[in-house]
Amino acid sequence: MAQDVVWVGGGSVANLLAVWRVHGLDQIFRRVWQAGVVLGGVSAGSICWYRGGTTDSFGPELRAVTDGLALLPFDNGVHLDSEPARRPTVHRLVRDGVLGETHCTDDGAGLVYRGTELVEAVTEVDGAAGHVVTRGADGEVVERRLPTRLLTAG
Repeated sequence: MAQDVVWVGGGSVANLLAVWRVHGLDQIFRRVWQAGVVLGGVSAGSICWYRGGTTDSFGPELRAVTDGLALLPFDNGVHLDSEPARRPTVHRLVRDGVLGETHCTDDGAGLVYRGTELVEAVTEVDGAAGHVVTRGADGEVVERRLPTRLLTAG
């Protein structure tokens, strides 16, 4: 509870979640988040805070992981601009109802929440952005690029 931020790097989201659950860290993270500690991360360290997302934790082919910590009531897509299979996989999983509303990022971009409300997308890389992918009433996938604020030094 004395920390301001918990930052989690990349790796295997499936392994990360399994180890955390074995040691009770899933419940600890929920308590520190509720106390106002900022939780963040990149790649697997992003997906873990959501309901789920796309992962290569199970082998070279991307699949859905659906047992994230669900602190954020959305799904998550990472590496949208740098790994060609990510965007079509997110779109397919949203279209098929495996993933719900999915908040995605290009490399170098991040999403900022207050509680569970998405308040802005930020980036350290000019041109990188956040995206929200949903399934429309007609069943078609809709991807909306978020206005993204470029973070600058100074």
